[in-house]
Amino acid sequence: MSSPAPKSPEQSDKSRKYDRQLRLWGDHGQKLLENSKVCLINATALGTEILKSLVLPGIGSFTVVDGEKITEEDIGSNFFLENETVGSSRAQVATQCLLELNPDVRGDYIDESAEHIMAHTQNFFKNFDVVIAVALPEKVLMPLSRHLWDCEVPLMVCRSLGFLGYIRLQVKEHTVIEAHPDSESPDLRLDAPWPALRDYLDAVNIEDLDQKERSHVPPLVILHFYLKRYKEKHNGDFPQKRADKEELKQLIRDSGSSEESSNRFLLEENFEQAVHYANSFSSQRKIPDHVQQILDDESCINLTQNSSPFWVMAAALREMVQTEGDLPVKGTLPDMAADTISYVTLQNIYQKQALKQSEAIYRRAAQIARNLGLPQDTVTESEVKYFCKHSSELHVIRGSCIADEYQKSSFDLSSYLEDPDSLMFYYVILRGLERFISEFNSYPGQLDDQVEPDLLKLKGIIGKLLTEWGFSHILRDERVHEVCRYGGAELHSISSILGGCAAQEVIKVITHQYKPLNNTFIYDAITSTSATFCL
Repeated sequence: MSSPAPKSPEQSDKSRKYDRQLRLWGDHGQKLLENSKVCLINATALGTEILKSLVLPGIGSFTVVDGEKITEEDIGSNFFLENETVGSSRAQVATQCLLELNPDVRGDYIDESAEHIMAHTQNFFKNFDVVIAVALPEKVLMPLSRHLWDCEVPLMVCRSLGFLGYIRLQVKEHTVIEAHPDSESPDLRLDAPWPALRDYLDAVNIEDLDQKERSHVPPLVILHFYLKRYKEKHNGDFPQKRADKEELKQLIRDSGSSEESSNRFLLEENFEQAVHYANSFSSQRKIPDHVQQILDDESCINLTQNSSPFWVMAAALREMVQTEGDLPVKGTLPDMAADTISYVTLQNIYQKQALKQSEAIYRRAAQIARNLGLPQDTVTESEVKYFCKHSSELHVIRGSCIADEYQKSSFDLSSYLEDPDSLMFYYVILRGLERFISEFNSYPGQLDDQVEPDLLKLKGIIGKLLTEWGFSHILRDERVHEVCRYGGAELHSISSILGGCAAQEVIKVITHQYKPLNNTFIYDAITSTSATFCL
């Protein structure tokens, strides 16, 4: 099916609606988002805030699972619920309100608890791309965690409690194709140009050009010319140290200077860009460690019928790297000071090489898929092209199972708890809180006259947990007392902040862009601090 014309109403309306997010994750990420299915367990204030931040950017569909009725407490904390809805199905009302935010999104609800669904519909949660569980008791969380871990469905566990909140992300294996690194040098391969690029670069002798001709030479050609001069003086070695690069830069500066002021600006612009690029473009390239680990991974070397398209493409990439010694060319050029013809010619050289390499990897990936007995459309040409373009950004994250963590008889927290200001203390308290809820079927301090008695119970439970983990540290009473004072209450402002953070991590998981949380995020609104931990 052909894509709509650039000026068609369908495309222009969508581009206007999602303009800001398309700049973040592009058409590829938006397509994955629009095809996603998300399940929310419990439409609390935090739960609806998470879904709100997923519905607005246009997830495909969501299902709310919640067997609770709306209470006065819900009205006080949940922005989406109103007084006249007290006593109504929380799942139904929340779903109706969320659907009003974006007509492109489909939504449904089930007025039953997650525990009831797991007992009567074994594979219900297996059908979602992500499951978000909010304020779930430990006795329900444990089997859900184990089930989704076995099904390889990502699980996000969240809780908002007074001025405190946390987010947990459980993923068995998550692959990232486009990591969006904070800083990355353009991929120009001056250390090892392929024949077509070398022929073009070598065809220009800067010293034979007159002043006007020199002013139109692309900076890349200038840098290549003087990089050769540098290597001739240093036995073919590339500049590695700072002093070496300064010497290369000086060669370019000396050649680019002009006494004619009328032409000085044009000369300076392209030569100064060449000087600027000298820091990153002149060094010999090296495959990033995180990519090399993927190419050496057991999942890349020994494929099976259960291998994902990512690993099939990675296996084809591995073979190319073994043959050519480098990753595919990205095929893009930064903007440069040069005449249009020179720049476009240079750009075409890079694009043709990128296309040639991606086509070769696609053919090999398709052959690997056929040999494994996988469907013909396991990998597509567009996916392979996207994979190759971002091959230097590939990451694989392998997480841990929350159920396994909760069943550990020992847990090393010494490196965290030695710091009295570490937010890891709240992890311990929240683990104690969840056990308290499972034992007493209520939050500590939920009744005003029970704060002090519940404080003693919660401290006892936390003490047992620390003993089980082989740690003798005693938590400060004020930390535990503060959690008891919350009485299980949610504050909408805190849930709103956490909801935005959680939705951001869900989008990362769905789009396979940006590196997601691994695996615990804790937020303390009292001190306005947050921390992440890998447990």
